[in-house]
Amino acid sequence: MRQWVVTAPGGAQHLKLEEASVPTPGPHEILVRVGAVSLNYRDIDVIAGGHGVSLPFPYTPGSDLAGVVAATGSSVTRFREGDDVLNTFWAGWLDGDWPSHARVIGGALPGVLAQYVVLHEDWAVHAPRTLDAVAASTLPCAGVTAWFALIEQGALHAGQTVVVQGTGGVALFGLQLARAHGAQVIVTSSSDEKLRRVRELGATHGIDRTTDPDWDRVVRELTQGRGADHIFELAGGDNLGASLRALRQGGRISLIGLLDQPNMTLPSIPSFLTRPVIQGIGVGHRRAFEALVRAVDVVGIKPVVDEVYAFDALPQAVAHLERGAFGKLVVKVGA
Repeated sequence: MRQWVVTAPGGAQHLKLEEASVPTPGPHEILVRVGAVSLNYRDIDVIAGGHGVSLPFPYTPGSDLAGVVAATGSSVTRFREGDDVLNTFWAGWLDGDWPSHARVIGGALPGVLAQYVVLHEDWAVHAPRTLDAVAASTLPCAGVTAWFALIEQGALHAGQTVVVQGTGGVALFGLQLARAHGAQVIVTSSSDEKLRRVRELGATHGIDRTTDPDWDRVVRELTQGRGADHIFELAGGDNLGASLRALRQGGRISLIGLLDQPNMTLPSIPSFLTRPVIQGIGVGHRRAFEALVRAVDVVGIKPVVDEVYAFDALPQAVAHLERGAFGKLVVKVGA
């Protein structure tokens, strides 16, 4: 088989496509013939040097796959040969609180940018019946993150207002899931074209942060002074203060990204008055993933894929990721 490896820290110039033996699954493992791998912004840091963990170079990156079970170990009970599957982002987080033994696939554990991958059967879920491999591969990180924030932890319901910042994978999943649950959605972006596209996806309002840098004030105006019920905080830095000012009393802020700055600044007095629920979101567990898959099939959610790249074109896909994407970027691995 062929697989991508990072041969040394330092970025995409150290990506190499190499040949390797097809792995053999152990008793509780499945061999997956990979159909597609979606990229996440974190992959840039992983390829550059580890995203906060020490990697044993050469190292295969990538954390989100869709594929078909090609073989099963002797003790596997959850899957059969021919099943369409997705991997879980966290290996070992099945339900409840995050366990300290859980590890990230494509982080502390080897990634999935290969033609065949072996997974423990507990680290996989059945894929949605309504999506092909390209679309389904977008779910393990971005889809689960949005679902976990809004539904699993946020108990979102009809009539609420959600603010999503930007138009990346998590943001657009948040838009689609919120609309599917009957919530209004306000999207902030610095691009008129992207705001036009999110309105086509069902966004109730769009705020251009270039012309309205005080976007929190606009959110309050759009909600008749009440504020948003739930905000996806994806920027970091001082933007957390703006999110707090845009929030209703007792509302929820999900800390998901740090696109602008590695730290966040929270003003104390507004936080006392707003009484916010502020929660960090680190994707989610397998049970939540399985619930998302059922919702995708029932509601008919179609993930937003900006562009699909050939397996040989991973460096170009990473360059696109660095420039920014509208939704998800996917590398097609199988035929």
